[in-house]
Amino acid sequence: MNLSRRNARNDEPEINVTSFIDVLLLLLIFFMLATTFVDEGRINMRLPDASVKADTATQKPTIEIGISSNGVYSVNGKELINTSTETLSAAITKVGGEDHEQTVLIRADARSTHQSVITAMDVLGRLGFKSISMATVNQPASIGSK
Repeated sequence: MNLSRRNARNDEPEINVTSFIDVLLLLLIFFMLATTFVDEGRINMRLPDASVKADTATQKPTIEIGISSNGVYSVNGKELINTSTETLSAAITKVGGEDHEQTVLIRADARSTHQSVITAMDVLGRLGFKSISMATVNQPASIGSK
């Protein structure tokens, strides 16, 4: 038995990564082609600014919808008798009339449900209102708060 190392090669082992790169490029092309770049319809909302002065340029008559913590709606300070969408729609139509260009301000309690706010926005969208604002509360920043 010949156990000599005369015929042993001193070649360094190497890893061929060519096929790995090919697979990665094919996956990249697949995901680029499979991704859809469709911009779905969105509601145009005017987000609040962090300023102290009131914006006098956009001061028009507004409709104010209030939503309490238990989901009760009020339109321009008058509380509605129930929380149905038909009642809310009738109250908004009575206050706003046919002028759908006026601004609607939604003032929701911090503890109100998300569904209550979405229902109000849905009713406004079905009635044809395009300018919806969300009321915020400016709280003074306390030192040391995160």
